Amino acid sequence: MRPLTYTAPALLSLLLLLALGPGSMTWAGPADDRLLPADQHSSDKARRLAKTHARALRDLSAGVYHCLPWLELPKHSIGFFRPKDASQDERYLALRVYIEQDASPQFARLGADERAAAMFSRYVGPLLKRMGAERTLLDDADLDGFTVILDWAKPAPRAESARPITETIAVFIQKSMAAEYLAGRAPVGRLAEARILAWDGETARGQMRVTAWEDDFVATYKVANYQLEKGVSCPSGL
Repeated sequence: MRPLTYTAPALLSLLLLLALGPGSMTWAGPADDRLLPADQHSSDKARRLAKTHARALRDLSAGVYHCLPWLELPKHSIGFFRPKDASQDERYLALRVYIEQDASPQFARLGADERAAAMFSRYVGPLLKRMGAERTLLDDADLDGFTVILDWAKPAPRAESARPITETIAVFIQKSMAAEYLAGRAPVGRLAEARILAWDGETARGQMRVTAWEDDFVATYKVANYQLEKGVSCPSGL
């Protein structure tokens, strides 16, 4: 399952709006497009969060772009979205990534739930640490939680001209649970108790449970011949 080479992301028709409130989710161009503009958020609470924490969101986008170059950020993939089934105006900081990786026979032999568990274990913890790096954001009473959304190409035979099918999981982590993990008081397995929704292509699979484990891939993997831009640094362990 280890990525080896990277190409431009396939054009995908995905369905975050089934799980989150309003916000366009097409694939990105300029880096600034990865953030949902404050005035496009759908409530005063969300707009205030977006304006107050604009710098933290820009830092999050830049950090993923520079330090995790095999992850693609779709347009408007970072913002304060409301879980669609929330009874009140709960706002979760959402981050969506498309995971670029070469085909792997080992990964392909796993069942759908096992692939979801592997992707969860590899990426949810490290991405949550980046999302919660700004303490003022975590301390903001208007922030109710975090949503980590992972997309990857489903390993399945298809014609070369066919659009790839994407598997997706969306992990909704309440702020109290995230705080325990970020403070080092809970293992990644605790995050697996969060609500997780899954899709196979455009077909909703509903809620699922995964078994999660510590995976140091994000902290240790290096893209061959990749060099950071001058003046950019990446924190160790992330």
